[in-house]
Amino acid sequence: MGLHTGVSLPISGDDIPDVTATARYAESAGFDSVWVGDHLADGRPLLESTLALAAAAAVTTRVRVGLGVLQLALRQPVWAAKQIATLQCLSGGRLVLGVGTGGSVPAEWRAAGVALDGRGRRTDRVLAALPGLLTGQRTPLAGLVPRPGGTPAGSGSPGTADAPEEVTLAPAVPRPPLWIGGGAGRALRRVAEYGDAWLTAATPPGELADAGGRLGELAAQYGRPAPQVAALVIAAGVREHGERAAGQLAGFLSARLGMDPGRAARAAVAGGPAAIAERLDAYRAAGVHHVVLAPFGTDWRRQFDVFAEARQLLADGRVEAGTGTVSDATGR
Repeated sequence: MGLHTGVSLPISGDDIPDVTATARYAESAGFDSVWVGDHLADGRPLLESTLALAAAAAVTTRVRVGLGVLQLALRQPVWAAKQIATLQCLSGGRLVLGVGTGGSVPAEWRAAGVALDGRGRRTDRVLAALPGLLTGQRTPLAGLVPRPGGTPAGSGSPGTADAPEEVTLAPAVPRPPLWIGGGAGRALRRVAEYGDAWLTAATPPGELADAGGRLGELAAQYGRPAPQVAALVIAAGVREHGERAAGQLAGFLSARLGMDPGRAARAAVAGGPAAIAERLDAYRAAGVHHVVLAPFGTDWRRQFDVFAEARQLLADGRVEAGTGTVSDATGR
């Protein structure tokens, strides 16, 4: 099985680089996709995800452009659908829509005036309505958006002023591939019911070997084909001091994501092209079809170069699994 590789564009931090420059560089380096994350206010300077991705789409022609992942329940659903449709249109159909329930930063939900509780149910309702909203169908608003006063739209009796309302968005666009994030049981069922792929984050490859089979079984319950498995991998592409970088990355995963230290150490990957290529190969062997590499640290250009070399080593079949080394061009 071939492995597609993408990179996460740096849109947060104290020194945010030019999004158009990073997107152009990623495309010229041969990556298959570019991605941005989504937060309103998480304590860091950051750019708004859909606008940043629109800028990336405007200066590229080949790479897929991905939201990884959009906190769908944090946004007004119809506006979110309009933003998604516009991205699909502006990118020429290159959008990959990653969706998650979010919630890791409760303060941003309070800032948006949106309840944190119930975000999973709201996400499910929007996912159910999204295909119709994107493809120009008349879509009932009942249960989807609140009326002024906080009650759900369409809660009144038929024939009254509160009768169910509908909306039709135009221009219609094809529904983009839908990748769903999250690791809990309900998240996997959400992938099976609505998604084309499961986008896991910071998950060691050894934990994913059976994921495709589990998703296939769940999807069959909904009469759907088995979703694929994709992985967002936070990696430090460094040509020296790889062990030190791996330790720093593991500490970050524990502190920021709340991962158990042992699991964080297994998830952390750092080093030069050979080390990154070996980890990519481990994900490929686990059945992952697409890896998104998120650079750990500020030197994005040098890390993109390391990632691109790793990608080429893997494509050339020069990875010796379990050794951290590469073979010569003859494969010996």
